[in-house]
Amino acid sequence: MEKVKWTAVVLTCSNKNWAHTLQNELEARQAKGKIDKDVILLTVEDPKTNVGSGGATINALLTVVEHISARKGYTVINPDVLNDVHILILHHGTSYSYDACGRPFTTLPAKFSSSASDDLVCNVDLIFRLITEKIAAGSAPGVWVSSLDMLLAIPAGADLTWKPCDACLVTMPAKVQYGKDHGVCKMDTQSMVENILYQKGDEALQSCKRQDGTVPVICGIVYLSTAVAEKLLSFYTKPPLDACTYFGLDSGMPPLKLSLFFDVLLPMTTVVSETDFVQGERSTTYGKPAAGAGDSRDNMAIARKMLWKELHGYRLRAFMVEGGEVHYLTNLASEHKKMLLCSPVAMERDGLTWTNMVQADVKPEVQLGENIAVINSVLKGDITVGNKTVICHSCLSGNMVVGKDSFISGISIEHPKPKKRMQFADSMVVQGFSVCLKTLGTTRNVLTVHGRFDNIKAPAWKSNVTFCNEPWLVFLNRTGILNEDLWGTDVGSDDQTVSNAKLFPVFHATENVGMKEILWLQGQLTDTPSLDLLKRWRASWRLSLAEILTFVDLQAELNWRKKLFYEVASLEVEQALTKSLNKGFNNLYTSAAIDGFSQQILEILDKVASKTTDPGIAARTMANIADVMGCMAGKIGGLRSGPAANQSWRKAFNFLENKDFAQGVAALAKERSLWLHRPDHLIRAARHYEGAAQILIRHAVMTAKEFFTQGQGQLPPLGKWVQADCPARIDISGGWSDTPPITYEHGGAVTIVGVLINGKRPIGCKVRRIKEAVVRLELVGNGQVSSVVECSDLCDLEDYCIPHAPGALLKAAFVCCDMVDLMSSMTLADQLTTRYHGGFEMQSWSNLPHGSGMGTSSILAGAVLAALLTAGGKKYDLKGLIHAVLYLEQLLTTGGGWQDQIGGLKGGVHLGLSEAKLPLYVEPVDLKIPPQKVQDFNSRLLLIYTGKTRLARNLLQDVIRNWYARNPHIVSTEDALVELAQECSHAFIDGDFDRVGQCVGRYWEMKKRMAPGCEPQTIAQIMKALKPYMLGMCSAGAGGGGFIYGILRDGKMRGEAVDVLSRQIGLEEAVVYEATVDTTGLTVTVEP
Repeated sequence: MEKVKWTAVVLTCSNKNWAHTLQNELEARQAKGKIDKDVILLTVEDPKTNVGSGGATINALLTVVEHISARKGYTVINPDVLNDVHILILHHGTSYSYDACGRPFTTLPAKFSSSASDDLVCNVDLIFRLITEKIAAGSAPGVWVSSLDMLLAIPAGADLTWKPCDACLVTMPAKVQYGKDHGVCKMDTQSMVENILYQKGDEALQSCKRQDGTVPVICGIVYLSTAVAEKLLSFYTKPPLDACTYFGLDSGMPPLKLSLFFDVLLPMTTVVSETDFVQGERSTTYGKPAAGAGDSRDNMAIARKMLWKELHGYRLRAFMVEGGEVHYLTNLASEHKKMLLCSPVAMERDGLTWTNMVQADVKPEVQLGENIAVINSVLKGDITVGNKTVICHSCLSGNMVVGKDSFISGISIEHPKPKKRMQFADSMVVQGFSVCLKTLGTTRNVLTVHGRFDNIKAPAWKSNVTFCNEPWLVFLNRTGILNEDLWGTDVGSDDQTVSNAKLFPVFHATENVGMKEILWLQGQLTDTPSLDLLKRWRASWRLSLAEILTFVDLQAELNWRKKLFYEVASLEVEQALTKSLNKGFNNLYTSAAIDGFSQQILEILDKVASKTTDPGIAARTMANIADVMGCMAGKIGGLRSGPAANQSWRKAFNFLENKDFAQGVAALAKERSLWLHRPDHLIRAARHYEGAAQILIRHAVMTAKEFFTQGQGQLPPLGKWVQADCPARIDISGGWSDTPPITYEHGGAVTIVGVLINGKRPIGCKVRRIKEAVVRLELVGNGQVSSVVECSDLCDLEDYCIPHAPGALLKAAFVCCDMVDLMSSMTLADQLTTRYHGGFEMQSWSNLPHGSGMGTSSILAGAVLAALLTAGGKKYDLKGLIHAVLYLEQLLTTGGGWQDQIGGLKGGVHLGLSEAKLPLYVEPVDLKIPPQKVQDFNSRLLLIYTGKTRLARNLLQDVIRNWYARNPHIVSTEDALVELAQECSHAFIDGDFDRVGQCVGRYWEMKKRMAPGCEPQTIAQIMKALKPYMLGMCSAGAGGGGFIYGILRDGKMRGEAVDVLSRQIGLEEAVVYEATVDTTGLTVTVEP
């Protein structure tokens, strides 16, 4: 079932100081893709404190309808806009003793299995996803309302079939004992709600029992149909109900507190009578009698009469989520710790992966006990953490012991003293809160402590009340604290609780206060005989936990959590890059750009790139910096692919070319700082970082040159041609795994076949020595010399690294073989005369169409090197030549893998292999296919030129970009490509060409995953037309045009397949070529 397409999402809050921050949080989630981009987002302050969940709902509904009305061009509030909208109202709720940001932003020990961003998972994120994708999916237009004070879980495959109704109450099964503490729904056999009960005993709940013994516990989620929503909206014009909206407030009405369940929904039940309802015995938030007297009580009675009259005509349905679970977040420390340590909903469902270590950087020297949870925290130094302890949003450093069975949250401690160990008692709740002190215009971190077993809401006079797990009177006697120190005279004994006791120092006039007082309060630090700690505590300005929660600076709290998150994330990035791990961080970079932490990520990437001596690691890091800037630019900066030769970056590039990584990285960072302020500039800068990565990739691939050695041979006679001829190649499986940097970071395997085209080797070169001390390069096309480039000076060869310069490949060959030294003080003529007694004349050709995909450029490079080395009197071997081609192509700056030259130089059928390491070494394995099997393969091989030129450059850039980002689909496809090449090679050895054909078909699917867009319409049309005759078809090379090939189901089908192709409209340019295996490979002959 499709998820709900929300029109608007509204978050209510009772703290007006939090509204702006909460709005920013909603918008950040939308920017990260968690909320659809076209959804209206609103944070709505309650008009007055204590308007209740019903009042907050009505006020939020009024606000969002007003907003939608204005968007649709109305000048007044128009209820008709509710007819086709889906609105979600989320209630932030009251403060929470165990999370400074409240229950909605309590961080769960989990990660979303798939997400477009990298974030902590908060309770609000889980509830929003469950409502959007499961509970509300398929519902009619209307308004959904949800509290955020519970944990929810829904089993996979749960029957969530939606039934039309006026209003709906979502329930989940729970044991009777749990139902006693919460709301339970009594319903009839048609699932219509008869009554809503709250905190009732066994006798009352017996009537609610289901056949399995459970009761339907209300989980805080409600649906209101358009008709009911319109009725609630109308209350803003009807005193005294308007008093729960900002309209009533602005009209001077006294506030009215309404409960969503016991004032708004209860009139829709079938058993409750009007008299019982109007009397108000079950009013306000928890279904208790309404407080107050006089006008206030009379006002409420009038309001309830109106509510009954307006709403009793509607009926409330119960929506039972079978197998679902609801767990409310209570004000008990033990329950909160249990929720984090062994969450009752922690199962692999709802798109979550649950784990006790989330965004945790725990150094090796830290000793962790058993069954602990560390969430968004950094632990380093000589730290011991006891069993069953939870640490959240904290940074602990130094020499300390955190006791067992404790909850630590929001604190930052540095205790480097080696001889004096800081120790927290067992079973403690130690928290830090960012408290806004408005009168001082500042925010301070205030520490609090109490025991895990303390009931902080119970009156202190009760005998069972404890503080820091010791009896209250024992605590007072130990510390010397008096009741008068903690509560004013206006606080009655029944209202004196740990929660509102002014226990926690904020500041002192002359001394720092904080951790010492916390250790003293929990009994881990003994006061001096002169009671210095008590005196300082008394002289300090102190707050209670309840006051601290009221004064929390939400923005500061969220900033602290994000700071820790990105600190840990930065360390993960550093580790993944330096250890060459297959982890990608694009989701993190997206989040960092939205949260404003990109600079922190850039700095850690600069650090990695400047310290490494490995060009592969440095290249990957440059690509990651480009990705960070791409995320900073968003979708408005332009396309990532583009030029990268702006002169402003030349100095930095020169450092990298000279392998001075530290200077290069510093120069890049300095130039980058000038390009960060506009999206288009960010994209242009990202392109230059990708250009820097290409320089470093070249350095990495050039390590292959150490496997290319030359020996001294004999110079052939002057004027005699040395000719090298090569077949083309077809990649049968595994391509892309040979492409740098993939080949040396992942490892590669490619099954390659060298082929004759129309019975000939289509690629070649010939070289001869001539008397003139020059280098004459003749480029041959269609059998004729098309252009001549004559180099008589060293400077004529210097453009060898510009791929489109005339004769660039041939010039690069002279540099690659060290035939000419461009840095020498000797002239070109002197070098040629001294070494070779004259110059060289060279011709090169390819009889294949441009952009064929048959490996032409790399194979031609191999032919050129073979002919030139032979003409220069040098010896070489084919394996060395394969590595020399890799080096040459890096000199040429075109890049390239190694599969082409294996096929063109070795011929036959080979499996090329490379390991994930530098220096880059390639091992060609001859599969030694018997001649008869070669003939069988030839009979089933069909080669077709599509008539379209292959343009692979952008395909290559995109593949490398996705690889560097460690896109999971790309990484898994690379794994599959290597496995497929191995499988295909075994099929060749076995002579099983049916299986070879199947491998080819799977190979094409993998190529399309690697490079979307490599299958233009022409290729798709050919493959579709020939599918009945083929076991598998694939594009040669990267795809996008050029040649495609296929393995026929039967060699006898060739004629029929060719005939079908010839009759296809729009494929007139497609041509079938004869392709057969060349078992020889490179041939070099000297003119007699």
